[in-house]
Amino acid sequence: MENAVEQLANLPGVGRKTALRLSLFLLSKEPSFTHRLTAALDSLRDGIVYCCRCHNISDTELCPICADPKRDCHTVCVVQTVSDVLAIENTAQYKGLYHVLGGVISPIDGIGPSQLTIDALIERVREEGVQEVVLALGSTMEGDTTNFFIYRRLSGLDVRVSVIARGIAVGDEIEYADELTLGRSILNRTSFDDTLKH
Repeated sequence: MENAVEQLANLPGVGRKTALRLSLFLLSKEPSFTHRLTAALDSLRDGIVYCCRCHNISDTELCPICADPKRDCHTVCVVQTVSDVLAIENTAQYKGLYHVLGGVISPIDGIGPSQLTIDALIERVREEGVQEVVLALGSTMEGDTTNFFIYRRLSGLDVRVSVIARGIAVGDEIEYADELTLGRSILNRTSFDDTLKH
């Protein structure tokens, strides 16, 4: 029991009390329930890969968004995590492609540009005819630092760099924004050059 509580408490948002409640709940269920749950968790880890193009999660080499010929392949929205892709998709306001960085630059946490997929983004812009890069990172110091770093790396390339409108409060993460606010931020994005003037 202690091992189960300890492992469940490692999940985000789950403390020891909640982990204990979950463990007791699992004990109260039929064994077939826990077997199905275990099988689902195993298949989640074994059956999910990262898209070779955008680094979104997928069950195939190319995710459904990258494989969709109806998407605008000339616009790439740069996000921090897969959760951000899901949040933006839920707005139904964006029809382009994505690029998941896997985090943001954070020297305090030991995360530099080389730990992120920034080089792959630059390569995509060079090779795939991308006309606009939409920076959709959280309104945090790390998000702004990463935005500026990407902007500098893209300078000199023939690509428009825009940033989502700041309907999202400073310090907030994209995945926690409501769909209406996030949708409006995508629709009302501005040129990154304009943000440097303020």
